[in-house]
Amino acid sequence: MDKKLVVLMSLFFVAFLFFTSIIVFKNPLSTITRAEKATQASGSNSLIFAWPLNTKGDNQSEVKIDVFVRSESNGPLENKAVALSSTLGTVKTLSGSSNKEGRASFVLSSGTKGVAEISATIENTIPLSQKLSIKFE
Repeated sequence: MDKKLVVLMSLFFVAFLFFTSIIVFKNPLSTITRAEKATQASGSNSLIFAWPLNTKGDNQSEVKIDVFVRSESNGPLENKAVALSSTLGTVKTLSGSSNKEGRASFVLSSGTKGVAEISATIENTIPLSQKLSIKFE
């Protein structure tokens, strides 16, 4: 091979490696390789639980309702606004914020007998796909 061609090819590869290393290592390697934490809530992955599901409709018996806000990757999300609605009874706090575990807690009571249908919404735009029914006797 011609010496000039070998020198030009070597110069090309050195320049290529130099510019590639500048682009790749401009930021620390950990910021390039670390996965980004999901911050968007998922209505299908988030959960709603209540206990007890049957109670007295005497305005004194309370039902504890917990909403667990989860991301698309099923991880807990903190500081997400959660609103709860019920077709029967009174929710002590209609909206709350999720804690470090993604939990927002509510309390429901009713002075009327019947079945309460409970639904929740995250950030006023994402409805939970799961709903609850609580029977007041």
